Amino acid sequence: MVKHLSQDEFDALLEETTLPVVCDFSATWCMPCRMLAPTFEAISEELAGRAEFVKLDVDECEDLARELSIYSVPTVMVMHKNGDEVQITARAGGNRPKAMLRAFIEQNL
Repeated sequence: MVKHLSQDEFDALLEETTLPVVCDFSATWCMPCRMLAPTFEAISEELAGRAEFVKLDVDECEDLARELSIYSVPTVMVMHKNGDEVQITARAGGNRPKAMLRAFIEQNL
């Protein structure tokens, strides 16, 4: 299940979780983002328990998007926590077929 988070909620999740975090950075006005949404949701259900799946709106989380160098949407990013430090281990831009996106996520969990 994908959680729609604000920047504060995202920061809190990163503090609490021990699982990898798979983020979908998107925007409501973005047609490829809308096309990716059901695919991302389905993958989140298939990989439940292996990662936290979250969606962040770049218009609502402008500072975070800038900090993470999100220049286009959709962007899917996989993050891991190493002690207190969060590391971005992979990023992929654009809408992708389900099998391709799932393979990308699984390779980086």
